[in-house]
Amino acid sequence: MQAIKLYNFPRSGHAHRVELMLSLLQLPTELIFVDLAKGAHKQPDFLALNSFGQVPVLDDQGVVLADSNAILVYLAQKYGNGRWLPADPVGAAKVQRWLSVAAGPIAFGPARARLITVFGAPYNAEEVIAYSHVVLKVIDQELAATPYLAGTEPTIADVSAYSYIAHAPEGNVSLEDYANIRAWLARIEALPGFVGMPRTVAGLQKTA
Repeated sequence: MQAIKLYNFPRSGHAHRVELMLSLLQLPTELIFVDLAKGAHKQPDFLALNSFGQVPVLDDQGVVLADSNAILVYLAQKYGNGRWLPADPVGAAKVQRWLSVAAGPIAFGPARARLITVFGAPYNAEEVIAYSHVVLKVIDQELAATPYLAGTEPTIADVSAYSYIAHAPEGNVSLEDYANIRAWLARIEALPGFVGMPRTVAGLQKTA
């Protein structure tokens, strides 16, 4: 099959979710760099792909999709052979819950903390870090019961949540107190086809 085009920015956790999913599914991929620093995501040609001007964007033989979680759903349903997104109502709902957590609490916690240190975002670091630990404590408690977020097998819920939690130390959010999360990260990283997001020497990562 022809390569699937992924418009990405290497340090974007949202883009990494999709890159990771494509790799886990062993799909041929062409990575197209979008230079956010130079405003490439706000140019007319990119806005024609995603009117919100955000990465990632997926182009699968003319099927153009934006929003990382929406792309994960598409890839799982089209190429996942039933593995990554349960078809039963309860299983699907459990996955959707975690996609919402990734788009909400994780985005406003660990992801935002990293935005402060890596990209200079003007948020209150103390508040964001404190909120991140509230979120991580809940996730760690949930992972005490199951090896993966939505059950006994990995799903797109794990793919969606992985990137910003794994890179939380870059935002000065320590994972030291969360043994269940650290074990879960190791399980994700051991999956065939796993590909990591480049680490940035920022925050606690300076001494890691």
